[in-house]
Amino acid sequence: MQVSKDGRSWRVGTAADVEWIAGHTTAGISITTAIPPIYDAYATTHQADDVTVTACEHALVEDLITQTPDQPWWLAYLDTGAHDIVFPHAPRVSLYWNWSYVLVEAGPEQALTWRTGHMRHGHGSLPDLFFPVDRSWLVSALWDDTWTCIGGPEPLIDTIHRNPLANAHRVRPDEDALPPGLTRE
Repeated sequence: MQVSKDGRSWRVGTAADVEWIAGHTTAGISITTAIPPIYDAYATTHQADDVTVTACEHALVEDLITQTPDQPWWLAYLDTGAHDIVFPHAPRVSLYWNWSYVLVEAGPEQALTWRTGHMRHGHGSLPDLFFPVDRSWLVSALWDDTWTCIGGPEPLIDTIHRNPLANAHRVRPDEDALPPGLTRE
């Protein structure tokens, strides 16, 4: 199936496009609740008090672009019933605890511009989950978390960790994913 936006057609993803995630995460407080335990390195990132949402999101996406060969990205928007999912009439895929996502093949530009209003900030644009077609990394923000989880190759996580605007904190797969200074609600 295809959907239209910005004068183009975009491919809608299916369960087959996320089967490598579905059923491969573990319930709990570790990063593997959001990211399957298949990557070399992991981190969490969240907006620092002195950084705008836009600056934080752009820093993360720029780091992902510089560490990823040119290719499409899968963008997934969680259907909460109350937040922008960009394509409200598109079919859904199920992830995590049978949460419904709209999954569309696009790219970094669309990741930064399509959404209007984010459930965690009230503003911001990033999808709730996204990854390149080659699955070399995965970014996922779970519904009830105020931070974002990332899994990928060591050089990518190093790059994000060194970027002060991304405000990243390295975690091991068995560690609590909660970033320093944040509390669970």
